[in-house]
Amino acid sequence: MKLVDIGANLTHQAFSHDLEKVIADAEAAGLAHIIITGTDLESSQAACELASSKNSFFSSTAGLHPHVAAACSDQTFQQIARLARRAQVVAVGETGLDFNRNYSPPAAQIESYERHLQLAIELEKPLFLHQRDAHAEFFKLLKKYRAEITGGVVHCFTDSESALEDYLDLDMYIGITAWICDEKRGKLLQRLVAQIPEDRLLIETDAPYLLPKTLQPKPKTRRNEPKHLTEVLRCVAEHTGRSQTLLAAATASNAALLFKLQF
Repeated sequence: MKLVDIGANLTHQAFSHDLEKVIADAEAAGLAHIIITGTDLESSQAACELASSKNSFFSSTAGLHPHVAAACSDQTFQQIARLARRAQVVAVGETGLDFNRNYSPPAAQIESYERHLQLAIELEKPLFLHQRDAHAEFFKLLKKYRAEITGGVVHCFTDSESALEDYLDLDMYIGITAWICDEKRGKLLQRLVAQIPEDRLLIETDAPYLLPKTLQPKPKTRRNEPKHLTEVLRCVAEHTGRSQTLLAAATASNAALLFKLQF
């Protein structure tokens, strides 16, 4: 089975001491491609550089996470825009809205999010999107620009049934992480995942975050890795009644189509 991890934060300091082993373990687990997430200017630059070092296995995104939206000066955004034009950068983002923590004021988040939407339209690249406790405002802007947007994924989906229906109505892809492997927090997602059509489903680790709680034996560290995408796949298969082989092929094909990947 070939698997594609559409979102891993491999430039995170958690991987600074053993990245080569992490990559080797991912390949051994059957991963054919990893998209490295950019969440601010520094990580977007580092993700682009890492993707350039092994472009058959890596690509990246470039964007400013809503947590850092307040730092989205014109100069910073122009640097993001320049990065996003590079061939190895396959999506604009991570961008969106997060009113759960409001590390940046909502008004700053909305302004930054809209600028990313406009950039994605200009570059004709898909979006890598984040939304938490901000569905109404997030969806309103996404719907406003949807006709001009080439596509995108609402990554790490954990929201309600009505939110899922809204995103699917806009033909957005839905990214599923190991949130689905959490018996407490993931119960709603475990029920909803079967409603995601196979041609709109993507899987991701969001490593080093969201270590699957269902892993056996339990790892000695809480750090998540791309190799654990196999457990996300297993849990999605369990809660959809679909085969792992079918889901692996479908999600890899979807990733290749959305992000124009070659692997």
